[in-house]
Amino acid sequence: MNAMTFDPLVELDRLAGDHLTRGRTPLRTGPRAVPVDLLRDGDQYVLTADLPGVDPGSIDIDLDGHVLTIRAERTAATHEGAQWIAQERRTGSYMRQFTLGDGVDTERISAAYDHGVLSLTIPLSEKARPRKIALSSTSDQASIVA
Repeated sequence: MNAMTFDPLVELDRLAGDHLTRGRTPLRTGPRAVPVDLLRDGDQYVLTADLPGVDPGSIDIDLDGHVLTIRAERTAATHEGAQWIAQERRTGSYMRQFTLGDGVDTERISAAYDHGVLSLTIPLSEKARPRKIALSSTSDQASIVA
């Protein structure tokens, strides 16, 4: 029984990765990008990042001014004496940076990691939240006479 499916984009990525690899040392340098989803939910942004197989202790989230940086490291599994048949899960460093605007409350950003997904909650600052503007009138006249 063959449970594999063919995805041409995945296959192209695999071939390119194999072509840029000598033995086990990749020619590509630098961290890989972290795939993310970002949405606005009421008075906050929610950013979710896929980091499956990453040790939570290797995840580093920094905020420097308005630049939010997510870094993580996935290490290779060690199986002494085993022969790899397929090894498609990439190891190494992962990183993603975002520039936050003035409208977020950087003091209240929170993060959680569950089942391989990193979730960041980024609340809007009070001044950036939608609000109603009160209308006042200086005229006591209730109607206009023609």
